[in-house]
This record gives sequence, structure tokens and C-alpha cells, in this order.
Amino acid sequence: MNYRHAFHAGNFADLHKHAILLALLSALQAESEALAVIDTHAGAGAYDLAGEMARRSGEAQAGISRLRRATDAPAVFAPLLAAVATISRSDADLYPGSPLLLGGHLRKSDRYTGCELRADDVALLRRTLATLPTCAVAQADGFETAARQAGKGGRAFVVIDPPFERPDDYDRIVATTREVLRRAPDAALAIWLPIKDLETFDAFLRDMETVTGDLLVAELRLRPLIDPMKMNGCAMVMIGAPAAVDLAAGEAGDWIAARLGEPGGRSCVWRT
Repeated sequence: MNYRHAFHAGNFADLHKHAILLALLSALQAESEALAVIDTHAGAGAYDLAGEMARRSGEAQAGISRLRRATDAPAVFAPLLAAVATISRSDADLYPGSPLLLGGHLRKSDRYTGCELRADDVALLRRTLATLPTCAVAQADGFETAARQAGKGGRAFVVIDPPFERPDDYDRIVATTREVLRRAPDAALAIWLPIKDLETFDAFLRDMETVTGDLLVAELRLRPLIDPMKMNGCAMVMIGAPAAVDLAAGEAGDWIAARLGEPGGRSCVWRT
């Protein structure tokens, strides 16, 4: 997948991912006094929806723009919509990425580290998070950072959202998950995946089940899996997710499938 997130910011997958991430963060905060959030592929932190890349794809118009106009959006989207409204007061054409969303919902006892390798995105990320004292930026390999820092101060909450440009991304997710749980058995993880074909998705889940039997899977298909060259859907695969997240994930996926999906789209949530 040739991927720069500015093309896709605010699309259906972002709505699914970010609504679930914020619900998971809230549920983990209710359980833990302090969280150490590690975002392995943080990106720029915020995206210009009026920019050339966003306008070229038009994905935000079919995603966040439709959600903001909706009158029937379930409560699970409220934190995301509030964050978008806040950032829009200063710049109406920005969409917040996971660093800004997570960083903006941290307590004083929580910490966030956003990892990014691209120098241009690192500069933008530092600027985006400059006013959030609990947030740090590392120009570093996020997989390595997560494995190294897990278990060092606060309950680890690892967010893994790679661009899937490398053929070993799936393998590195599995290996990183294994190492994080070895170092911090109480860690929570949230892994975003594109769904193009069922074989790749099922193979990844089988590999993950060799690491842990505690998976919460929130699968969203925007359309039937007919063309494996398209991103036909996405999924959030979570470890250590409290029970409250199941309902939130279901609400988000069901609404997106019904309101933004094509005929044959669907959503389902299950635990292994």
C-alpha cells in the first residue's frame, strides 16, 4: 500500500479507528492510574483537508464531512466530533490525527510518545503537540521503541498503525506485540489494519493468536471483498481492552457501514 496519510485523513477508516481509540483510552483510564501511550507511527498529528493531497482523494468528504452533517450519529463519535470542532475554531480545514486526539485526552499522570521516521512529519508533529506537556516526539522506529519502553512507568498502551508499505509490517506487528507483552503482561494494544482480502486478514489473526488468546476484533467492511486492490474495509485488533469497548466499537462500525458503506458492507465485533 503506497501510503501518505494526508491523502486519507478523515476518511471512513479514520472515523472507525479514532472513535474506537478514544473509547479504549477512556476505558483504560478508568482502570489505570497512569498510562504510558506509545504511538508507533504517529505521522504529522493533524492534516489539512484543504490541501492538495486531501482534495485529490476526496476521502474526507465521504468521511468526516458526512459525519459532521449527520443527525443520527451515535454517542461513540462525540469525543471525536468535539475534537474536530475544537481544532476547527482555529483552522476549519484541519483534521486531528491520533497524536492530537490521544494527547488531548491525557491526564497529568499519563504520558504519550509519538514515533515517526519521516523528518518532515516529525517537524509537523512537534509543532502540533507543542502545547501538550504530557506529549513527546521521537524520531525513531516505533516498533523498536514500543518493545524497549513497555513496562517502564505507567501501564503501556501501544497504538500500532503502520503505513503497510513494507512487506514485513504484519510480521513486525506480531513480533512487537509478543515483546511488549513479555515485558509488560498488563499492556493494552490497539492495532489498525486495512482489509483488502480476507486471506491476509485471517492469516494475521492466526499469527496473533499464537501470541495471545485475548483479542478484541472490530471489523468494518465498506464493501464486499471483491477487488483485493482496494481498501475494502479496516479493522481494529485490540489486546487488553475492557469490556466497555465492545459496545463502543460495535456502534461505530455499524453506523459507518450503514451510512457510509456500499451495498454488501457490514460491521462485526468479536473476542477470541
